[in-house]
Amino acid sequence: MLLWTSGQGRACTFARRVMTSDELRELLDGVRAGAVGVSEAAVRLGRASVAELSFATLDLDRRQRCGFPEVVFAEGKTVEWLEGAVRRLVEAGQDCYATRVSAEQSAHLAAHFPLAELDRLARTFWLPQPTERPAPVGRVVVVTAGTSDLPVAQEALVTARVMGAAVDLVVDVGVAGLHRILRQRERLTTADVVIVVAGMDGALPSVVGGLVDCPVIACPTSIGYGAAFGGVAALLTMLNSCSAGVCVVNIDAGFKAGYVAARFVKRLQTPSARG
Repeated sequence: MLLWTSGQGRACTFARRVMTSDELRELLDGVRAGAVGVSEAAVRLGRASVAELSFATLDLDRRQRCGFPEVVFAEGKTVEWLEGAVRRLVEAGQDCYATRVSAEQSAHLAAHFPLAELDRLARTFWLPQPTERPAPVGRVVVVTAGTSDLPVAQEALVTARVMGAAVDLVVDVGVAGLHRILRQRERLTTADVVIVVAGMDGALPSVVGGLVDCPVIACPTSIGYGAAFGGVAALLTMLNSCSAGVCVVNIDAGFKAGYVAARFVKRLQTPSARG
């Protein structure tokens, strides 16, 4: 077991680090040679898949299963909890991405992880491993109906980018002036996925869905006056879209929109393992 002490002096124990490829091969060789029993190997593999902190259980196997490490949702966490989760992921040799990072959390993380990228508009934290990264793939275009939708749009954009997708941003082209979105048609039609972020009446995804032949991910925001009900009006409009290529994520869920979009384009660019 490893021991880590928080900034407030609290000791936290957690499972050993995730196995490297060499360690896994050594374990399997031991099983084949009869030096390690099957039950013992299963226990050792189970320990390697999670990190048990006193305040969280981190999934260290998610990159292998899903293609991207576990993402830390920072909202509601103390700065010590957040720092501890980041340190454990780094020790496991994994990239670390956190969303909904507050100003206080951002300042704390910046002091302890000076090489990280912090985006205050998107409220994100990104600390990749210091290895050469592949070139971005595909093309995700993020579109906002208004300037007020930019924080959610930026969260979607940063998320898609850190997951390895090439991204582009089109700002303030809502339905109150349709000529604005029509001027961007060439940029839209070359996209593999379009994310449309809109509050108020939430009508823009339907318009975009009628202009492109790729999936459109609609992301409602909580921007709007009283009858917008904190984004519920935009959500319902998007769920009732008459454009068949539109799917919808939750209110202000820029992370979810960016994550799904990146998965789409990465699968398009990668031959299926199924052959």
